[in-house]
Amino acid sequence: MTHGQSSSAKAPAAVIDGKAVAAEITDKVAAETGRLIAAGGVAPGLAVVLVGDDAASQVYVGAKGRKAKELGFHSVQHTLPLSTSEAEVLAIVDQLNRDPSIHGILVQLPLPRHIDTSKVIEAIDPAKDVDGFHPINVGRLAIGERDRALVSCTPAGCLLLIQRVLGGNLAGKDALVIGRSNIVGKPMAQLLLQESCTVTVAHSRSRDLPALARKADIIVAAVGRPEMVRGDWVKPGAVIIDVCRGGRNRFGDHAGAGRRRPDDDRHADGEHTGRGLPRGGTA
Repeated sequence: MTHGQSSSAKAPAAVIDGKAVAAEITDKVAAETGRLIAAGGVAPGLAVVLVGDDAASQVYVGAKGRKAKELGFHSVQHTLPLSTSEAEVLAIVDQLNRDPSIHGILVQLPLPRHIDTSKVIEAIDPAKDVDGFHPINVGRLAIGERDRALVSCTPAGCLLLIQRVLGGNLAGKDALVIGRSNIVGKPMAQLLLQESCTVTVAHSRSRDLPALARKADIIVAAVGRPEMVRGDWVKPGAVIIDVCRGGRNRFGDHAGAGRRRPDDDRHADGEHTGRGLPRGGTA
């Protein structure tokens, strides 16, 4: 459905061009990187740590490294076998924390079961925690100090797309976030609150989800369940962002769940597998 049409018209949804937005951002980052190098000879340093042989994680980490190099970054990748101990991972994180040429650290999730994910995340220097998962960055976002926080990239990208459609002033909009994971749902709700939206967070135990959705001006679906948001749940003119990977992206045809776990009330490590900006559209 295009913006402003009635749901009964069954016209195609207006789709937000996330690829075009991503291209604009990467162009700006590349230009700024060039200025940094020209001014002081310092290239932004990004280090990625991958443990194990998960195929999807390998693809994602490879894409990160290629993009970092395209943008002129100093890119480092530590690829470790599945048998790597927790102590060895923590030692690498400590090494990267102390390396002045590294400004950002990404530990690819999910980690193997024998490694405590929380312990590894908390070992990362908060100033280098570009995933925005460290409790200090999470806390800063929660208390409204977004300028001092490093914010998880998926909700940050969702907000950017929403602002593209609705403009910079979202005050008073009714927003529904479906999903309460630490990686997408919770930070997404915090970002929308700081834009002065009225925010509802729905999850696996919420009652009458269609009724909640029909009131919303903004819907962010982040639970990884196929066909979670149906076309007749979305009021005309609403903006819906679908953070799932793959599949079709139309109202009633929820994009594929990728490797994401359906239990959205847990720390959904599998959510950190998407590439680029989320998909979205207007009703």
